[in-house]
Amino acid sequence: MEVGAITQYIDVAQLALYVFWLFFVLLVLYLNKESRREGFPLRFHENDRGAPSTEHKVPSPKTYELLHGETVQLPSGKNDDHRELNATPLGPWPGAPLVPNGNAMIDGLGAAAWAERADSPDLTTEGDPRLVPLSQLPEHEFYIPAKSPDPRGMDVRACDDQVVGTIADIIVDRMEFLPRYYQVALESGKTVLLPMMYVTLKRKTHAPTEGTLAERLIDGRRKEIRVASLNAAQFEDVPLTASSSVVTLLEEDKIQAYYGGAHVYGSPQRTESLI
Repeated sequence: MEVGAITQYIDVAQLALYVFWLFFVLLVLYLNKESRREGFPLRFHENDRGAPSTEHKVPSPKTYELLHGETVQLPSGKNDDHRELNATPLGPWPGAPLVPNGNAMIDGLGAAAWAERADSPDLTTEGDPRLVPLSQLPEHEFYIPAKSPDPRGMDVRACDDQVVGTIADIIVDRMEFLPRYYQVALESGKTVLLPMMYVTLKRKTHAPTEGTLAERLIDGRRKEIRVASLNAAQFEDVPLTASSSVVTLLEEDKIQAYYGGAHVYGSPQRTESLI
């Protein structure tokens, strides 16, 4: 037999290839099972027929140490999501599309779905709240540059071209040194959060009609905040925060889902295809 041959039909290279294949298959199975630490066992709708059981796919519990000394065990042996789906399946088979029975943006369905995260604020490495209003931060550390427009006091215009309120404050991410939300003081008296990624900063639509010719030729229109996802009435239902100075992880998820879901459920036209 040649060098490296174990038997007449098996050599070291072939054996190494088989070992690699076995290792790779076991690795895929292990990672697949580890990915089921959260959200499993799956919960199916009561109308689903023949839904497969997923309890046997759940891995054994592990305890994780978090940054600030807390511990969490996953899987926890319970389903933390206790919401009842306010929707009706389109068919009796598992995974059938859900048709909302009410307002999907409020009920958290489809594009407006949100996860039941911890109802506590995200923290910095020092243990302080990560998202804080700009008005409560030291001015020498957090400020708006002189050449940048200050959004505070600007009007907020909804997608139906109605002004719903003004920017009262800015929620700043102290870890990333950038703004995350605007605090909008609505004309109804409520204060809601507006995520930065859903806004555009533009000049007001109407040009000045008074003043000298030079003043009218120069575009001196003030800037305003425009929101393409919500109309004026929908701003009243934006999920509120329990505190004006602290935003929890759960509140963030609900707010982001509400604005994002409006791009699908904000009007009947948006739920249809473009064709």
